Amino acid sequence: MKTTSLLAAALTGGTVSGFTAPSSRMQVSSRRCETSPTRLYAAADDTFALLFDCDGVIIETEELHRLAYNAAFTEFNLQIGDEPVEWTVEYYDVLQNTVGGGKNKIFFHFRETKGAFPTSEDGKAAPSTPEGEQDLVDRLQARKTDLYKDLIAEKAMARPGVLELMDQALADPTIKVGVCSASTKEAVTKVLDVTLGEERRNKLDVCILGDDVAKLKPDPLIYTTAAERINIDPSRCVVVEDSIVGLKAAKGAGMRCVITYTTSTEREDFYGLGADAKVPELGSRGVSLDMIFGPMKTQLDAEILAGVKD
Repeated sequence: MKTTSLLAAALTGGTVSGFTAPSSRMQVSSRRCETSPTRLYAAADDTFALLFDCDGVIIETEELHRLAYNAAFTEFNLQIGDEPVEWTVEYYDVLQNTVGGGKNKIFFHFRETKGAFPTSEDGKAAPSTPEGEQDLVDRLQARKTDLYKDLIAEKAMARPGVLELMDQALADPTIKVGVCSASTKEAVTKVLDVTLGEERRNKLDVCILGDDVAKLKPDPLIYTTAAERINIDPSRCVVVEDSIVGLKAAKGAGMRCVITYTTSTEREDFYGLGADAKVPELGSRGVSLDMIFGPMKTQLDAEILAGVKD
């Protein structure tokens, strides 16, 4: 089936171990994500940071990711036994809430869920060496990213309230603002182009993506790196996340965490794992900058989003 047919079918309702991300911690994700030279900051003791995850927070993308993976699997004619490789909605919910990073998800599926790598293009035998397995996963992820970018260009829309909150933070000289996503630079750049636009991206103080760190969420490295990059104590940082994987990364870095859950993550026990607040959408609860940082300016561990959180 041609790629265009796969994408058309997807849009109309048709049907961790072993991988370490390349280490390039000191690389910023793109020129437009570098610290803006025009923003001025108050003294360090008066400064806070608001850090956004991307997928599921800025836009609800998980179904688009799943459709793109399945389209890539079909293009590669992948099968395990007599069954084609395909991720259901329910199974992808499990993956996104337990496994961080796209390549890690593929490795987890083949090694942990299925216990075998698939036969690949044109009936070729399954890879039998670590190098062959890595090559297949690399090519799958690259093709999936291209398919995902096509879906994003057509379907992406910011979740309610997220741009309003980000704009409040960008306008406040005492708040540093960043995006920290475990997804690849190529995929996230497309999302940010579509949803944030160039002006907002130019104002971000930090932008760290999956290619920029050696360990992915739930490891806290992406958030500890962000705190180092903007020279702020983690206790003064608030992360906006949507999943257990992201929550664990934020709390592991010693940061506060607000969860804006999706239909895929609404049943998770976020408070049991240390979330400071959870809401279905930032816009539906009217979440504002003052609801988050107002209490923290008096006491760092004060309750946030009082009266509006679930």
